[in-house]
Amino acid sequence: YYSEADASHCISQILESVNHIHQHDIVHRDLKPENLLLASKMKGAAVKLADFGLAIEVQGDQQAWFGFAGTPGYLSPEVLRKDPYGKPVDIWACGVILYILLVGYPPFWDEDQHKLYQQIKAGAYDFPSPEWDTVTPEAKNLINQMLTINPAKRITAEQALKHPWVCHRSTVASMMHRQETVECLRKFNARRKLKGAILTTMLVSRNFSVGRRRTNSAAAASSTASLAQEACKSLLNKKSDSAKPSTNNSKNSIVSAINALKDTNMATNAQMV
Repeated sequence: YYSEADASHCISQILESVNHIHQHDIVHRDLKPENLLLASKMKGAAVKLADFGLAIEVQGDQQAWFGFAGTPGYLSPEVLRKDPYGKPVDIWACGVILYILLVGYPPFWDEDQHKLYQQIKAGAYDFPSPEWDTVTPEAKNLINQMLTINPAKRITAEQALKHPWVCHRSTVASMMHRQETVECLRKFNARRKLKGAILTTMLVSRNFSVGRRRTNSAAAASSTASLAQEACKSLLNKKSDSAKPSTNNSKNSIVSAINALKDTNMATNAQMV
């Protein structure tokens, strides 16, 4: 069983952790499902933050250019614009995570990274039907406050913890079973894993060709890469179909949702080209 209230419980724990590190002037910079760990497999288990490899220390509400770091789908507009940034980048990532927790797919998506970044910088997301029809207005309101383009106007972790959808979840968040959300997560993850496997094959092929020299082997690797990219393209173009609810019955809970959610981004840390 998985409901909006479970998503609220999960994001509240993430926000508590983010608020704690922000109070100690630490910015994580790489919040994403892969960096969320469950303390146990029990329903309602504690959610922990992991992987502080890109974390930085700031002075209070300091905003500065600390370099391009993070994972593509979770990067904030200010990072993509190479503007000064600080703690609000973590809140933006929390907004992306919450969006995924509620419907099973991300607010920003495109196989072309340049187009993806354009979407993020423009804040071009919405709440399409039918997936969002049963999500409460309060949940959407919190997402809107987290995914505010202007970091100065973006909600803080402390403020988000006081949002009615978080602190009064028993009366505000819907208890309706959201089986389709976990099913969408699983389908989205299957495509992400396949893409990761294809990209890994491409990398191995490229490294092998470099090791043997760059002539005929390089041409063969290029052909392999082209085929792999076409496979990715064909697969990823099916996003809208994979986001549709499934009729299969399965055991859903916050644990299964997070376990599915952990793999939604197989990408490595973003590098500015």
